[in-house]
Amino acid sequence: MKRLAAWLAEPTLVRRSTWSVLLAFVVVWAALLAYEYALNRQALATGPNLQKFGHALLGALAEIDDAAQARAALAATARWVNERRAQDPRFTGRYRFALADRDGQTVYASPGFAADAARPGHPVSYAEIDGRQHRIFQAGAGRWTLRIAEPQRMPADFLAYNARFLVPYVLLASPIVLLAVWLSVRNGLRPLQALADRIRGRAAGDLQPVGFAARHRELRPLVHALDQLLGRARDTLQRERAFVQDAAHEMRTPLAVVTAQAHVLARSTDAGARAAAQQHLEQAIARAAHLAQQLLDLAALDEAPRAVPAPADVAAQVRAQLAQAAPAALSQGVELALEAPDELWRVAEPAALQSIIANLLDNALRYGGPGCTVQVTLSAGSAPGWSLTVQDDGPGIAPAEQARVFDRFYRGAGQAASGSGLGLAIVRQAALRLGGSVAIVPGLAGRGVGLQLSVPAQT
Repeated sequence: MKRLAAWLAEPTLVRRSTWSVLLAFVVVWAALLAYEYALNRQALATGPNLQKFGHALLGALAEIDDAAQARAALAATARWVNERRAQDPRFTGRYRFALADRDGQTVYASPGFAADAARPGHPVSYAEIDGRQHRIFQAGAGRWTLRIAEPQRMPADFLAYNARFLVPYVLLASPIVLLAVWLSVRNGLRPLQALADRIRGRAAGDLQPVGFAARHRELRPLVHALDQLLGRARDTLQRERAFVQDAAHEMRTPLAVVTAQAHVLARSTDAGARAAAQQHLEQAIARAAHLAQQLLDLAALDEAPRAVPAPADVAAQVRAQLAQAAPAALSQGVELALEAPDELWRVAEPAALQSIIANLLDNALRYGGPGCTVQVTLSAGSAPGWSLTVQDDGPGIAPAEQARVFDRFYRGAGQAASGSGLGLAIVRQAALRLGGSVAIVPGLAGRGVGLQLSVPAQT
C-alpha cells in the first residue's frame, strides 16, 4: 500500500499530460456552456421563436369569426403548449394567452393575464408577472388581438441544465482522448528513455560526450546541454588535477629545504653553518605557510558559497591593509602612498574584498623591489561602481608574460623574489565574486606595473 501511495505521489510526465488533458476538457466544457449561454441571450433579445409562434397562431385565429370557437381553439392551444412545456425539464413556468376582439372585449384570458386591444408598434415587450420576468408578444389580425406571455428562463436555471446536459458528452469523450494521449505520450517519451538508458550505462568517471544521435528536434538541445555540461566537468577535473600537481610541486621545494636544513641543525657543530641553516629553515617554513594559506584562500574562493553582500567601507579596509603592510614596506625601504576618499561605502563580500586588497599589496611589495614606490588609488565611480588601482615603479612585467600572470602557479622568468604564483589568481577569482574584473595597467612614471580592480555599477 505504501509503495502504491509513493508511486501515485511521484510526479510523472504521463500523469502531468493526463491532468493537462482533463483540464482541457473542463475548459472546453466551460467554453461550450458559455457559447450556449450567449446564444440563449441572443435568442431572448430578438425573440424570433415567440414571434413566429404568435403570428402562426394569430393567422389560424383570423380564419375564425365566432368568438366561442376562437375561445375554444385558443384554450386547446394553451393546454397543449403548457403540457408539452411541462414535459421538457429545461423549462419552468407556463405560457399565458389572452385574446380580445376589435371592440376590446376579452374573449379568452389565462389566469392573471389580461387582454389588451391596443396594438403596439413592436410585437415583443417585457413585463413582470407574479414576480417573474416574461416576454410579451402582442399583435392583431382581422377582428382579433392576441397576447402571449412567455416566462423567461433564469440564467442560473439555464446554466445548471446545460452544465448537466454537456457532462455525459464530455465523460464519453474523455476516456477515448485520454487513452490516445497516454499512448502518444508514452511513445513520444521513448527517445528520452533511450537517452536515459545510454547515460545510465556509462562507466563511472566517463566524462566524454554522450554520443546520442538525437533525431528529434526537442531532444537535440538536451543532448547539446549534456555534452556542454560534461565538457565543463572535464575541464574542471583537468584544472583540479593540474592544481593538485602544481600544489604538490610547490610544496615539495620548501619541504625539501626544511628537511635539509633540519639535518644541518641536527648534525653540524659549526656555529656559522647552524645560523645559516636556521635562517634558511625559517624562510622555508614561512614560504610553506604562505603557500598553504594561499591554497586555502583559493579553495575557499572556488568552492565556498557566496556570503550575503553587506555594505562595507572600502576606504577603511584599504587603510587597514596598508597599516598591516607598513612594517614590511619599511623593512624594504618601500614608500607607500594612498589616494582615496575619506569614506567609500559599497555593497561587497567582505572576505573577497579583503583578499583582493591584501594580495595586491603583497604582490607589489614582493615584486616591486627594495626602494620602490607603491601607489594605491581608490576611486568612486557612478554608484555603486568603484575601482582600486595598485601601481609601482619596479621592474614590471614583460609584455609577453602579461597574459599569463593570472594563471595559477605561474611566475615570470627571472624572478628573484620568492612566491607561489597564486596571488594574482586569487585576486582574479575574488574579483569575479564581487562581480568585477582585474586588469594590468601602466605603472608609475613609465615604469613598473599597475593592477586595477574594476567593479561596475550593477543593477
